[in-house]
Amino acid sequence: MSNPDKIQRLRDLKYQSSLGGGEARIKQQHTKGKLTARERLELLLDKGSFVELDRFVTHRSHDFGAEQQRFLGDGVVTGYGTLDKRLVYVFSQDFTVFGGALSEAHAEKICKVLDLAMKNGAPIIGLNDSGGARIQEGVVSLGGYADIFLRNTLASGVIPQISLVMGPCAGGAVYSPAITDFIIMVKETSYMFVTGPEVVKTVTHEDVSFETLGGALTHASASGVAHFAADGEEDAIFLVQKLLSYLPQNNLEDPPFVRAEDDPLRSDETLDNLVPEEPNKPYDMREVITRVVDDGEFLEVMQNFGGNILIGYARLGGRSVGIVANQPAVLAGVLDINASTKAARFVRFCDCFNIPLVTFVDVPGFLPGTTQEHGGIIRHGAKLLYAYAEATVPKLTVITRKAYGGAYDVMSSKHLRGDINLAWPSAEIAVMGPEGAVNIIFRREIAEAASPEETRARLVADYREKFANPYVAASRGYIDAVIEPRETRPRLINALEMLQNKRDVNPPKKHGNIPL
Repeated sequence: MSNPDKIQRLRDLKYQSSLGGGEARIKQQHTKGKLTARERLELLLDKGSFVELDRFVTHRSHDFGAEQQRFLGDGVVTGYGTLDKRLVYVFSQDFTVFGGALSEAHAEKICKVLDLAMKNGAPIIGLNDSGGARIQEGVVSLGGYADIFLRNTLASGVIPQISLVMGPCAGGAVYSPAITDFIIMVKETSYMFVTGPEVVKTVTHEDVSFETLGGALTHASASGVAHFAADGEEDAIFLVQKLLSYLPQNNLEDPPFVRAEDDPLRSDETLDNLVPEEPNKPYDMREVITRVVDDGEFLEVMQNFGGNILIGYARLGGRSVGIVANQPAVLAGVLDINASTKAARFVRFCDCFNIPLVTFVDVPGFLPGTTQEHGGIIRHGAKLLYAYAEATVPKLTVITRKAYGGAYDVMSSKHLRGDINLAWPSAEIAVMGPEGAVNIIFRREIAEAASPEETRARLVADYREKFANPYVAASRGYIDAVIEPRETRPRLINALEMLQNKRDVNPPKKHGNIPL
């Protein structure tokens, strides 16, 4: 065969591999409102930057007629490219080939790019669209999943791992995304579950749809498995691009610095009147965040789960920061099981990847009740406590109003190695709220008073004046400064600049034992 013929053969094979399972199956994919594996990568990566690996790999199975069905690439497109001119590694499962089912060869391709990502310190992005393990290969395909799980675990905290669930993700396949740092699902076209509706109906007699059991909205609001629920595939890919703009390449680098046009010395007088004078009146903490951060841009994570706490990314003076904030507009900002676990994992991710933490506090305590106690609020609340105490990144805290009881300690207090802890004049820092404290301390005096309600009101006002204010804590050094709310942005940016070379370490150990 002459060289021109060999080159033509290569071109033919590349074209053949680009079709995946064939034009008819590609058309079926489009009919479902889904893009193909390669179309997704074209949208995700910088134009012309994708370099494919293992394009000519095929499966090795000879059972159940598999020998007659061999497709180049074996159901997954792998390689590397750039996203906003930064190196990333990718794999994109091809549903047009065996429904994206994972085989031994398929798994080896994914493992190869995971290994390369680890060696070269770059994020890995997985686009999942698979029916699960390839039945024809039996235990070999299960072994392939375990090989991927191992690499996900070893890469955790070393490189950012992002999973896009663009179609089905069932059985053992769900555990790889579950180990990764962020899961983005697509409404109405993607789902995740360990056992499908038919098995559920057989075992529990529940009649449930795919969407209700494991759809994007279910996992974004009820289970907390998904961090984002995108309106479509293009939106999901945009979220990845946005998310990565806040993250470093690996755990040895700092996040990207993006010079802001927003004045670092800008003050906002609106903040002075944002917290209501009535202690029980709600307000939206999102407004505090957006008025403080660069250009008002806040990428909220897990927006529909555990709404009494807010987490997400923003910039202050061009520096990427992780925001954790109690939300007084939902359950008065109280900490419960969902809020604690949601914030704890976010804090640990930020600490892994050198992202400073900014915490806005307005918390009346932990949610009481048998449901929370029996559900393990002690254990789950301890996760957030552990995460903040363990974190060595710069930690800045602003107490806007309430900081009561153990929740004061948990929310990045000075006692957990908080670097700069600020308070607004409206801050109330105490063991408990004035009403509760007075009812305990002065129970007999109130009961014996000629006018119990007037006596109670006088004692509450006296307690609030003497104890439920930021100046007692400030006199102890637990609060570094009481500031006017309008000063919050410049004070935080100044503190970040001061802490940019912070060095803090934990005792040498294999790893801690977080209360899982």
